[in-house]
Amino acid sequence: MRLPAHVEVGSLRRLAESNGGSAMVLAKGEPDAGSILIVTMYRGEDARLYERMPQRDGTRHFVQTKEQDSEKKDEFSAYLDRRRAQDPDIWIIEVDIDEAERFIALLPN
Repeated sequence: MRLPAHVEVGSLRRLAESNGGSAMVLAKGEPDAGSILIVTMYRGEDARLYERMPQRDGTRHFVQTKEQDSEKKDEFSAYLDRRRAQDPDIWIIEVDIDEAERFIALLPN
């Protein structure tokens, strides 16, 4: 059984803040079952998108699925807009934190 999305999002925000970062909800999705996308960056640069992906053992881990091109920053935002239009139930959380990979590794499956 999985946590409701709104509870998990609240936990993600607190986890980011307790690790010296900040987090902001960019898009609110379905409160109980919405998928969660996490955009990480450090000081507003080098945005990366993480999504939960099913693994062979049945678990679901956050995996990096997109990286912002520093020459074409608008493409990253446009991609997020398209994802939101395709699935209005998703949550998009932006986390500004040092060592984003370490932060993602702390997240439950």
